[in-house]
Amino acid sequence: MNIRINEIVKRALDEGKPVVALESTIISHGMPYPKNVETALAVEDVIKKEGAVPATIGIIKGEIVVGLSYDEIEYLAKAKGVVKVSRRDFPYVVSKKLDGATTVAGTMIVADMAGIKTFVTGGIGGVHRGAGESFDVSADLEELKNTDVTVVCAGVKSILDISATLEYLETAGVGVITYGSDEFPAFYSRKSGNKAELRMDNPEEIAEFINIKRELNLKGATLVAVPIKAEDEIPFEEMDIVIRKALGECIDLGINGKRITPFLLDKVKSLTEGKSLDANIKLILNNAMVGAQIACNI
Repeated sequence: MNIRINEIVKRALDEGKPVVALESTIISHGMPYPKNVETALAVEDVIKKEGAVPATIGIIKGEIVVGLSYDEIEYLAKAKGVVKVSRRDFPYVVSKKLDGATTVAGTMIVADMAGIKTFVTGGIGGVHRGAGESFDVSADLEELKNTDVTVVCAGVKSILDISATLEYLETAGVGVITYGSDEFPAFYSRKSGNKAELRMDNPEEIAEFINIKRELNLKGATLVAVPIKAEDEIPFEEMDIVIRKALGECIDLGINGKRITPFLLDKVKSLTEGKSLDANIKLILNNAMVGAQIACNI
């Protein structure tokens, strides 16, 4: 099997210590160098400070790695042609011995293979705006329906149709917990206009929910949405104007499929003069703190 687990991560798993999985798409596709490396290492440091072991997941020359080293993170941050890897992409990337950065869905799959039950990311994919015509729905949602990993995020990426995504998750039976708020967050913003179905205010309460779900042998993920801190957010109304403008350009240029999300995120960064990137980094660090605390209580 083409999977290698870092010795520190393997030891922690063998000893029953808390381990938190991290994705690598943010390294190769989400941020410019060297900000991508700095953020990846800062997220790992937050997790360590909270008493858990970080395990950044990626693919190096066809080998799936659970717990990338500093040199491997640096490599993925600089490498050209790194493939974004979701479920359908694993056989191709592994068989061709390519470099790959795991998406939310891809990271969940590998975390589950390795026995890691908690995963921290920025925001999940979901139902795209206008999906009634394009049928563009992220593979992240299918993975959340089927894979037993707790995913800690800052909500659904605000470039998406948040209400439709929450409807999809309800139908799929995915427990969606909002941490410390009565309103589901919208990634860069604390509010989205969508009421939180389940509000929980501390990691211990969330861990108890997760443990009981497992005792009941209910398949699928638990999604924990952590609002960005108030001092770091970009208000929803402000972001929505920017996103609509970016979406208009996307349509005009005929951009579709998996090119949509990276185009929109890059355009949003440009239109907000970098504020969206700063918010992105801060919310990921906040998610890492909460995710590690949850992992330490499971």
